Amino acid sequence: METRQDLALSIDDLTVAYHEKPAIWDIDLDVPAGVLMAIVGPNGAGKSTLIKAALNLIPRAAGSALFHGKSYEAARSLVGYVPQRGSVDWDFPTSVLDVVMMGLYGKLGWFRRPGRAERELALGALEQVGMADFADRQISQLSGGQQQRAFLARALVQDAQIYFMDEPFAAVDAVTESAIVNILRQLNQRGKTVLVVHHDLQTVAEYFDWVTLLNVEVIASGRTDEVFTLENLQRTYGGRVSTLHGGQLLPASAP
Repeated sequence: METRQDLALSIDDLTVAYHEKPAIWDIDLDVPAGVLMAIVGPNGAGKSTLIKAALNLIPRAAGSALFHGKSYEAARSLVGYVPQRGSVDWDFPTSVLDVVMMGLYGKLGWFRRPGRAERELALGALEQVGMADFADRQISQLSGGQQQRAFLARALVQDAQIYFMDEPFAAVDAVTESAIVNILRQLNQRGKTVLVVHHDLQTVAEYFDWVTLLNVEVIASGRTDEVFTLENLQRTYGGRVSTLHGGQLLPASAP
């Protein structure tokens, strides 16, 4: 039996409310170390809220989250976070390399300037995501897919144990999506735990070995081949799910 120290993430009774209406309600969730997990659910299900509440980015009405058995404050160096691209001020005047090196400030401290070693780490991360040629480019000059890759590089340079990614595939082209998937798999092969807010049901089984189905409450969570079923999806989406050719699944309202 796994202990909380064995689990990458252990959430107990987590509730977040906006204007007295619960965005997520009484969430209990255990995520084993080393899984590549999708968080799936309809719009307004609380997917991003779950991540932000776990990371203390928004207030909780109740509940707790532990990372390898530690509070977020004690485990901060173990955690990497890629926010939604739309939540970032991309007009801020800074270079791609500087954005990536921000991922090292947790280890450096805010008052120690990054040096040659940190610059090399940041350039290596940019190389991993295919952005080395853009190191000196202003972030405002990047395309949406390039911005997403830059933020992924910032997370990679942290060398975290647990990565949270909030819709990294949103509004990116097929080449960028493929590049991101390859990075996620490489992280997973190195024993990292990766949690991804994801909206495309057609790719869940292909990309992820673990899935959590969420609609304000956790509907089901576990191995993708066991949990990602038509019955569970219908419970998650209120019955608005149909089966496509080849056994693929998506909301019935989708084209």
